[in-house]
Amino acid sequence: MLNNRIFLIVSILVLFFIGCEKDTASNVEPINEISGRSSWKIIQQEILDNNCAGCHSVGTSFGNQSELILTADVAYENLIDRDPHNQSAKDDGLELLGTEGLASLYKSYLWEKINAPDKDHFYADHPQYGEIMPLGMDFLTNGQLEFIRQWIVAGAPETGAAADSSLLQDSIRFVDVLFEPLQPPDVGVQYHIGPFDVPPNSEVEFFQRSDGDTTGPIYITRYELMMRPNSHHYILYGFQNYMPNAFVPPEGVMRNIRNPNGDYNLSTIASMQYHVFGLGTQWRRLDYSLPPGVALYYSNEHGFDHNPHYFNYSDTTIIGELFVNVHMADPSEVEIVARTLQVGDQGFNLPKGEVTTIIDEWYSDQKMYIFELFSHAHELNTEFAVEIAGGERDGELIYVSYDYSHPPVLKLDPPLEINQGEGFRLIATYDNWRDYDVSFGFLSTDEMMLVFAKYYTD
Repeated sequence: MLNNRIFLIVSILVLFFIGCEKDTASNVEPINEISGRSSWKIIQQEILDNNCAGCHSVGTSFGNQSELILTADVAYENLIDRDPHNQSAKDDGLELLGTEGLASLYKSYLWEKINAPDKDHFYADHPQYGEIMPLGMDFLTNGQLEFIRQWIVAGAPETGAAADSSLLQDSIRFVDVLFEPLQPPDVGVQYHIGPFDVPPNSEVEFFQRSDGDTTGPIYITRYELMMRPNSHHYILYGFQNYMPNAFVPPEGVMRNIRNPNGDYNLSTIASMQYHVFGLGTQWRRLDYSLPPGVALYYSNEHGFDHNPHYFNYSDTTIIGELFVNVHMADPSEVEIVARTLQVGDQGFNLPKGEVTTIIDEWYSDQKMYIFELFSHAHELNTEFAVEIAGGERDGELIYVSYDYSHPPVLKLDPPLEINQGEGFRLIATYDNWRDYDVSFGFLSTDEMMLVFAKYYTD
């Protein structure tokens, strides 16, 4: 009898520890076990269950308020092709989550709510959308966000593997940082522009040339940027080697793009004809690295030209200021030399009170490998799409933006191959609600239709 009791107790203890061991293992499930599940099941079990379903469940105040339940039994059907409960998001044409791939990503209220690295845009442009989620918890990791992004771009399927599960190993989270100086690069150069005043109800856009402390050709592998708020954009240009010395701007001098009377400054416009695009962004913070072994070549005959553009439609003066780091590599470390591309239409006209779609095509005379792509337009732009033009993939959508002020920067890994004779079809739609016609120009009240890319060739 005693032996039977001992056997029973030992058996219970063994089962208890086995059970604990299994529970412990499930909490830190290895990636190879994760990869055996569908992408949606991974999102549900590894992300939604741990970060969202606690509040978005039946009977909770959050679930009732949002009318969104994210428990495993109903989450997928509650997200797909559903309108958001938030009226502002609904009025803006968003849906919780669509299945149209890339086009659905930037019309997704779910993506707006979880994409913490884009929080400046979220709170500045959509103050009625509520809070970044998950509320009261850490932001989702970079790996979780990229996994969800890839899944949405693949059409948000309920079954099958649509995203790379190894992305979940990236546990870094976005950390919100106020404006502060950047640490100078170990190898490279730092530029500091400003501070400068932006008067009430005005815009300030200028160019400022910097020689820096480098001479001769350079190979750029990374950019960092930190700007004060209210920046419309920042562009870092180089200069063509053949620019006449008479057109080389003085170093460290602010050259306004317009004179006080509003006319273009012709001397500034003249130097712009020799610009070589290097870096451009409408994001206040940026840290961008080129792919491993790839570097952007610049002959560096005349230094760099900085182009900040600030706007201020308040009643008080604000301050503009920025830091930019250009990280460089020794030529011996460079395997592939990259170049920049700028295409677009500068001859369009937008009639007052009308919605107009402009289509422009560009074709390449060589095979190109595109690894970065983004658009640039102003406030009348409502949609900016880029398709492949020519060849067997003609009409394939590769980029879309519905937000002129924060267009997505598309990073392509592996790079997008554009064959000789193929190119880009730019399709931009503008709603000119003003009482006058609008055409291409440099003020934010003018319009633009540009695409920038980085690429390399064979």
